[in-house]
Amino acid sequence: MSPGLDPYDADRPLRMACACGQHGSADEHVQAEAAVATLQARSESEDFVARANAFIEAAVVKALFPQDALRRRFLRAVGRSTAMAAIGSVLPLASLQAMAQDKAALEKKDLKIGFIPITCATPLIMAHPLGFYSKQGLNVEVVKTAGWALIRDKMLNKEYDATHFLSPMPLAISLGAGSNPVPMRVATIQNTNGQAITLANKHKDKRDPRQWKGFKFAVPFEYSMHNFLLRYYVAEAGLDPDRDIQIRVVPPPEMVANLRAGNIDGYLGPDPFNQRAVYEEIGFIHLLTKDLWNGHPCCAFGTSAEFIQKNPNTFAALFRAVMTSAAMAREAKNRELIAKVIAPQAYLNQPETVLTQVLTGRFADGLGKVQSVPDRADFDPMPWQSMAVWILTQMKRWGYVKGEVNYKQLAEQVFLLTDAKKTMSALDMQPPAGAYPKFTIMGKVFDPEKPEAYVSSFAIQRAA
Repeated sequence: MSPGLDPYDADRPLRMACACGQHGSADEHVQAEAAVATLQARSESEDFVARANAFIEAAVVKALFPQDALRRRFLRAVGRSTAMAAIGSVLPLASLQAMAQDKAALEKKDLKIGFIPITCATPLIMAHPLGFYSKQGLNVEVVKTAGWALIRDKMLNKEYDATHFLSPMPLAISLGAGSNPVPMRVATIQNTNGQAITLANKHKDKRDPRQWKGFKFAVPFEYSMHNFLLRYYVAEAGLDPDRDIQIRVVPPPEMVANLRAGNIDGYLGPDPFNQRAVYEEIGFIHLLTKDLWNGHPCCAFGTSAEFIQKNPNTFAALFRAVMTSAAMAREAKNRELIAKVIAPQAYLNQPETVLTQVLTGRFADGLGKVQSVPDRADFDPMPWQSMAVWILTQMKRWGYVKGEVNYKQLAEQVFLLTDAKKTMSALDMQPPAGAYPKFTIMGKVFDPEKPEAYVSSFAIQRAA
């Protein structure tokens, strides 16, 4: 008889779930433990450790040199050893090798990290059961949190040491938009893509967004990629998002219930709640946000500038743990096991099949098809500063910030990438122009060198 399900055992409680209370059954508990053990074994293999260290180092170098031709020219000009020394001299976390491997004395070991129960937080969450934090000497409590406003407030009140952010939130908090200004920093992007527009089943005949006038939509927070991408999408269809539709803030775990109740017609939200609406047979996936901007950022892992300044070694350890987790999450062979690990009540509290569909990219769309989109969700950790500039253009476009915006200065302060120009200048090399990569959103190229022209190019806007 399964543990915890013996009705004739006088010495044990009769549980209808597993003994730990985090799984729906004892079998699910066993499967989750097996998944953890398998992933832990993979993470300890020499091959993965080498790949993870190389992944961390490569991520930082790629951040310095978004254009690969520039990286190659730089290395050919100065050589490997000189390049490593020069880059290490300007990184905020000592050297690349230290970030990847070395463990210095930690200023603070007991940490609280907040997260919202969505798949965007996968690297941050799975680092806990897989022991990636403890391997760095950290005692981390990952705290499931009800909504983004609460995440913001707990960071401002210093109740959390670091957190799962929406990518625009650190920019907004640093600017004082919606809160008192406090300098925040993005260490890594938690995920790219991984969102969707979900509509109620009654709207299957309204696939053209020009038909959505009067619709009520939910987004998880004002300062979110969800809000900005939804606004962008409907505006491209000729609808004014402030006049022709209603956009309201609804915490992600409440989106499906609001769709079922008819309070909203749809939402641009994070997974797994798009897939959950299909699973509950109350909604369908209109489109994945990767079809609007493939590789767009969504959530981030970050903390305050003060925390980094006071606890640089602790921050480096956190960085290593989360980046190692991201390296594992990016490998397709691990996705089904990761779904088992993060499904329990303490983390996402979702049916495993829902998470598997999201993470593997093989999913029912609610329209009678099973789609295969392997990069539906990805975990590229690179906080490109041009992403930050795009977010700021949308905050300006829709009136969330007024007046002049120093786009690059704020992007470089908040999105923690070392400035390649500073590195090259230190070696008496002429820094090239245009180190920020361009992106294409709905067929329109975004040039981060010309943010004001980009804002002005839109017919529908609120920029003053």
